[in-house]
Amino acid sequence: MENIKSRIIHAFEIVAALMMAAMFATFILQVTIRYTARAEWIKEIFPFLDPTLYGWTLDFCLLMWIWMVFWGNGLIVRQRDHVIFDMLYTSVSPKIRKWLAIISALIIAITLLIVIEPTWSKFYILRLKKTATLSNVFGDWIRVRDIYMVFFIFCIAVSIRYFYRAYYVYKNSAEFDLLYSDADEINSSSENKNVL
Repeated sequence: MENIKSRIIHAFEIVAALMMAAMFATFILQVTIRYTARAEWIKEIFPFLDPTLYGWTLDFCLLMWIWMVFWGNGLIVRQRDHVIFDMLYTSVSPKIRKWLAIISALIIAITLLIVIEPTWSKFYILRLKKTATLSNVFGDWIRVRDIYMVFFIFCIAVSIRYFYRAYYVYKNSAEFDLLYSDADEINSSSENKNVL
């Protein structure tokens, strides 16, 4: 089971890496076009470098950024990788810590599920609206709603993760949060010693 889970996470990481590579390549193209746009002779010799053909690059970079943020945070980033303020959480007894973890996990999961319907209702009209420039590259099928579909993937994935977290903490305890943070500190301090 652990092997399947690691393979799925690795596949999600590959997709995120491909999105980052696509965004970076588009950014380099954008910079190249920007600096060659002033030289008229370049456009005459290389017609494919005509700056009017590359208005889509900004929208594409924004699209990749939106997808990377929601995809990465929903499917890749682990609970312990988030920045947390846990002074209250770590200062209470293990029993209270367990219930704080369960309640907070359920609040996050339920809130994200509740948000889906009103957001979908607002996005429903966007199924008709085309993007300003991306349809020039990808064709007429892409709509503004398609760009933001990753938000729903994010909501569902994070809800599932936090429902599982609530279940896991209920069956076990919330002490593994403290163990991970202590282990990470020990690992990072030993790595720093090796560097010095």
